[in-house]
Amino acid sequence: MDYNDFENRVNEQESSTRTFEVSQAFPALMRKVYTWMVFALAISGIVGYGVATSENLLNLIFSSRITFYGIIIAELVLVWKISKSVDFIKFPPNLSDTSKLGIELYKELISDEEEWKLFRELNLLNVEEKLVYREFATLSKGEQTKILLAILFTREDGFLLIDEPTNHLDMDGRKIVSEYLKSKKGFLLISHDRVFLDGCINHVISLNRNSIDVQSGNFTSWYENKLMKDQFEISQNEKLRKDIKRLKEAARQSQIWSDKIENTKNAVKVSGVKPDKGHIGHQSAKMMKKSKNLEHRQNKAIEEKQNLLKDIETKENLLLHPLHHHKNPLISVSNLSSYYGEKQILSNVSFEIKQGDIVAIYGSNGSGKSTLIKILLGLNHEYTGEVKLASNLKISYIPQDTSDLTGSLNEYIHKQDVDETLCKIILRKLDFSRELFEMDMKNYSDGQKKKVLIAVSLSKPAHIFVWDEPLRRTIKLYRCNIKNTD
Repeated sequence: MDYNDFENRVNEQESSTRTFEVSQAFPALMRKVYTWMVFALAISGIVGYGVATSENLLNLIFSSRITFYGIIIAELVLVWKISKSVDFIKFPPNLSDTSKLGIELYKELISDEEEWKLFRELNLLNVEEKLVYREFATLSKGEQTKILLAILFTREDGFLLIDEPTNHLDMDGRKIVSEYLKSKKGFLLISHDRVFLDGCINHVISLNRNSIDVQSGNFTSWYENKLMKDQFEISQNEKLRKDIKRLKEAARQSQIWSDKIENTKNAVKVSGVKPDKGHIGHQSAKMMKKSKNLEHRQNKAIEEKQNLLKDIETKENLLLHPLHHHKNPLISVSNLSSYYGEKQILSNVSFEIKQGDIVAIYGSNGSGKSTLIKILLGLNHEYTGEVKLASNLKISYIPQDTSDLTGSLNEYIHKQDVDETLCKIILRKLDFSRELFEMDMKNYSDGQKKKVLIAVSLSKPAHIFVWDEPLRRTIKLYRCNIKNTD
């Protein structure tokens, strides 16, 4: 199957589902809006009732300029209150200068001299106070995330719009932030970490392909309901498919019999008796009516079928193409140590990776996971110990950082020496829209850039696939099954 054929097959799968998770503050926000709306409707109702039933009230309203314009002004104030009741705050914020101290960023973003509020939030997030007196750029990404959350939550009049706060957090950090958010009111959260979401939200807004769902509960409850809905639609779709097939066949047979009956009108005499054309015409019309009824039922079934499966997310298979190497182990590491400045990152690490092994590197933020990967790839030579790689070992690598992706997608694919058609087919399976193929990659989101790296890696046969945080900032990769062809 070439790329054009694949394009036609997936033409109906353009948009991806994103799930937006809302904290318990969502209904609180709505209550504020509804309160002011009730006031506005009450004034409108009183005025409307008076106009309809009371001549005196009508005269009062329209004879007195003060009364008339007072009502107009009251309505405008209420509308303004509805629109201005909450200020929205974006996370992460746009920082003008990351070389500043954390405490300086607090004063810049909040304009508040009550520093104790910041330290209160830092304590809730298990962040050492001394970190806000360091240059923000020198902190780990996880520390930066926590400090920015602490800063923004010192505002008591805002509604936070939080975009993927777990991107740079380890498992312990995610638990801490989840518990922290659970205690807060006034935020809308976007995340693809299911466990994280279950710990801190009780409402879900799901933007589907052709609909929007709002549901109370956590992510798991929403997902279970979605699966039940999808299963129902699949079963209904199968039933309607069978009905349509049966109705088509019945309509065809009715048409055949109608034609046969109609053709007997001009038939020759049978035993000297002419055929009864009136009776034959009646029978023919009866069969034709039956055929039309069957066609109507068929079209109705088709219409019902078209309303199904619009929001169902299909799973696509993604294939690894591992090469066989004659030598085992492929990688051997002995007594590996590495330092970042005076701080020791890795200490006496030893392990082997053999053909067919599936290895996960686990550790907290700053424990040296990415450093270890860079040493294995030959990108970092600041270490002691022994690292042995099998001769002519081919490694397919996905880096954590995507900032270097700029320029033409086609040119990038060609530079990576991978099959363009295969790479684009994989991108389409990852819900990569065709319009993005012609865009400069600098305009891609981080998630879209990560999908490009994944597609290139899967398009490249290798002995070992090394992926550094492949799911970070990607959207709905859980829809795909990655299988080993070996």
